[in-house]
Amino acid sequence: GKQIKIQSILESESNQQAEDDKFNRVDIVAENDQGELILIEVQNSTQQDYFHRMLYGTAKLITEFLEKGEPYSKVKKVYSVNVVYFSLGQGDDYIYRGKLDFHGLHLEESLEPSIRQKKLFNIKEVYEIFPEYYVIKVNNFNDVAQNTLDEWIYFLKKSQIKEEFTAQGLTEAKENLLVDSLSEEERANYLRFIENRRYEISMIEGSRSEGRLEGLEEGMEKGVKQGIEQGKQQEKINIAKILKQQGTDFDTIAVATGLTREEIEKL
Repeated sequence: GKQIKIQSILESESNQQAEDDKFNRVDIVAENDQGELILIEVQNSTQQDYFHRMLYGTAKLITEFLEKGEPYSKVKKVYSVNVVYFSLGQGDDYIYRGKLDFHGLHLEESLEPSIRQKKLFNIKEVYEIFPEYYVIKVNNFNDVAQNTLDEWIYFLKKSQIKEEFTAQGLTEAKENLLVDSLSEEERANYLRFIENRRYEISMIEGSRSEGRLEGLEEGMEKGVKQGIEQGKQQEKINIAKILKQQGTDFDTIAVATGLTREEIEKL
């Protein structure tokens, strides 16, 4: 397969609205060995205009990576991978793919690149130039991994890897990509995001079981607030235990979980 390297982890502008929601979305820009860009967006809570956000994200990325004065042929191919933890649109599948196709209205044929264009730009179809979109609806996944892609989705949903999983890079992603390769501050912020993500997923699932499809807001208004707080506290303790076992310093653990040094020492 294509080799991929992580270029940067970005904080989206919309996440700067409130400190508690700062890592509601995590954006990762990766680049493969062909110079193509992969924009991975993890969206945790409901956003009605998220389809528009997907379009904006790819357009912004294309312009950012095109130097002033460069020809249009230097526009990079972008893959937009959107991992959503809410009910986006209407559909029961858990993986959707969107790509551009110019289809004739009268002759019902697809518009193809010329022979010269195929050689010049090393493409076979026009869609290879334009952004491709992937939507992974994590909550629709039934937890049964039938292939390596499903193994990745299982990891995204559960933050766990089963012993029988064989997907390339999965172990490294868990151990290094989003934790060990970050600075202390980034690591603490990311772990806080993980905690919030797990909490909200449990809230959404709980709301669905009670027939409240609106999810988090209604669940918090009518649900079991005391149980929610207890669940959040337990998640903090679990994360702190893992970090402590990995040798992470207490200050970083405290920032990531909100626990005091005294509480951490007792674990």
